[in-house]
Parts: sequence; C-alpha cells; structure tokens
Amino acid sequence: QVQLVESGGGSVQAGGSLRLSCSPSGQYSSYCMGWFRQAPGKEREGVASIYTISRRTYYADSVKGRFTISQDNAKNTLYLQMNSLKSEDTAMYYCAAGYCSGGSPAVSTVAYMGQGTQVTVSS
Repeated sequence: QVQLVESGGGSVQAGGSLRLSCSPSGQYSSYCMGWFRQAPGKEREGVASIYTISRRTYYADSVKGRFTISQDNAKNTLYLQMNSLKSEDTAMYYCAAGYCSGGSPAVSTVAYMGQGTQVTVSS
C-alpha cells in the first residue's frame, strides 16, 4: 500500500514563505499530482496540480502568482512553494496523486492521498 507523506508545514507570519514536500512510501505511478487544502468549516479546495509527463500546471485563482507546484522525478517528490502567505491560506494541506481533468487545480480522481500537514499563517 503506497502512502504519501507530506512535510514542511508550520506557522509563519503573513507575507512569509513555506515549502511543502510530498514523498511516497513506495513505488507508484500517476498521471497527475496535486495539493488540496481544507480549513476548519470549509470544503476541501484544490490548490494546484501538475501533469507528471507534460509538467503542465494549474492553480486555484486564490494562489496564482504566489504558489508554485513542482516535482523532482529523481527524488519522486512533489513540492509546493508558497510565498506571500496570507491568513486565509491557513489550512491542512494534503498531497494527492491520481488523475486530473479539464485543466483543474484539483486531482479529480484520487488514487493516493497523504495525511496532511498543517499550515498556519498569522496576521
């Protein structure tokens, strides 16, 4: 059973930066990978996605220009660089792998998902 393990979350002041990482516990392949987030009382939101072959990326409007999704195939690791963080970015962030469709920032069919890493941004 493959598990995705996120790291890099933490507490930061508004305007600061964090880099999230996601590594698998075993071998797997996926067409698309991405990051979700969920804040208390809110629905889960697709933040960014990347097609693993074409490297095409998609972002939610709320994070465009501030977040960058990337992958390191040699390390089989997914990253989310988050800059200019805002208090509204506070959420649990989850890494996911599976299939994407329609240029969405969300992984539409999730095959694997991690346990999440907390990001807290204070204003």
